[in-house]
Amino acid sequence: MKTGLLFAACCLAALAGCSKPIAQPEIQYGANPKLPAPKQFLFPPMGVTAAVGWQGGAMPTVPAGFTIQPFASGLHSPRNVLALPNGDVLAVESGGPNLEPVTRPKDLVFGIVMAKAHGPTKPGDRVLLLRDTNGDGKADVTKVLADKLDSPFGIVASGGYLYVAETGALLRYPFKPGDDAVGPPVKLTDLPEGAIDHHWTKSLAISPDGSRLYVGVGSNSNITENGMDAERDRAAIFEIHPEDGAMRLYASGLRNPNGLTFNPQTGQLWCVVNERDELGNDLVPDYMTSVKPGAFYGWPWSYYGQHEDIRVVPRRPDMVKKAIPPDYSLSSHVAPLGLVFEQGSGFPAGYRGGAFIGEHGSWDRQKPNGYQVAFVPFAGGKPSGPPQTFVGGFLRKDGKMQGRPVGVAFDPTGALLIADDVGNAVWRVAPAKSAPVAGGPDAPVRG
Repeated sequence: MKTGLLFAACCLAALAGCSKPIAQPEIQYGANPKLPAPKQFLFPPMGVTAAVGWQGGAMPTVPAGFTIQPFASGLHSPRNVLALPNGDVLAVESGGPNLEPVTRPKDLVFGIVMAKAHGPTKPGDRVLLLRDTNGDGKADVTKVLADKLDSPFGIVASGGYLYVAETGALLRYPFKPGDDAVGPPVKLTDLPEGAIDHHWTKSLAISPDGSRLYVGVGSNSNITENGMDAERDRAAIFEIHPEDGAMRLYASGLRNPNGLTFNPQTGQLWCVVNERDELGNDLVPDYMTSVKPGAFYGWPWSYYGQHEDIRVVPRRPDMVKKAIPPDYSLSSHVAPLGLVFEQGSGFPAGYRGGAFIGEHGSWDRQKPNGYQVAFVPFAGGKPSGPPQTFVGGFLRKDGKMQGRPVGVAFDPTGALLIADDVGNAVWRVAPAKSAPVAGGPDAPVRG
């Protein structure tokens, strides 16, 4: 074991000295990102510094005219957040199932790098109810709603039920906003996992009329290095009936779809996607896209439309030809995991209808990218400008990580909530002077 660690350390040292020119993220924003020629590496570029948490009263930064404060702190790796119409907030504490095989020397290196990217706190693997009883924007009541879950992530409340997507199952609990507890769960359906569970997060959304659930299932590898059998029913979004769990394929070729949500202006399903690694600092751009029923988005045979990935064997030119490009590039390796659209928040006019994206941040890029909540303006139901940093400061000037944003949601007062799994907090961002925005008690809500 010591020999392996020494080998990995030497590899990391070598990586630090093999810097290559890195493109500015700005040239990869939008519908037509600039894509460099792919390059294969024995050990691809990587760069992660230690997670240190928020120290000495430090907090994330927000634009002028906004305030930020911890809605809840001292949590155990919160990865997702759901705001209920009555003002309660549900936080999903979660971590991966650690089912990653080590089959190549680089897997050992990746494991060391990724260990640095997460804080030392053991994930709670539970759903918490956070309640602000005095209206000061901070939770003063914390209760455990569901415990001893298997790497939960996606969460939706609708029609008298709470739906929770574990890594291997979709659960339904009797629950309505205002309840302090949930009833016994029913397993609606199994979700793909297995002896290998590479992308374990299962994002969850519900249609505006509450009639269908949608779950994102990530690939079981970077580019099928675990074999095609391990990829059965992976890299896809499924549509699920909320009463009996009947499930059908909705869209495919999405390497790791997260942040599933419906655009309230158009009624379209959108998601953010983590694209493939090991092709360099500036390949492949992660993206945000509307999800077209029956569409194929390329993984594993191609990226960003019909750019073939020749590492994947056997080659499938027929599948490359079928691949459609996504709507909007966020630039390479930002690791988007959360997405929410503004709707009636009381934010200034420039934010109306736009998208807020929790970018967990790069590990496979020498110069960090992401580590922010980005804002993308929309007009006519489509992105209309470049991403802007809305919440920043997650990386200190010395590069150490104070936090990493994941899930995002708006609460009924119009404040933006952010799950921070390294800072172990849920942050609340609001206009400096904001008026409450009422939410209907029967409206479906999603995280």
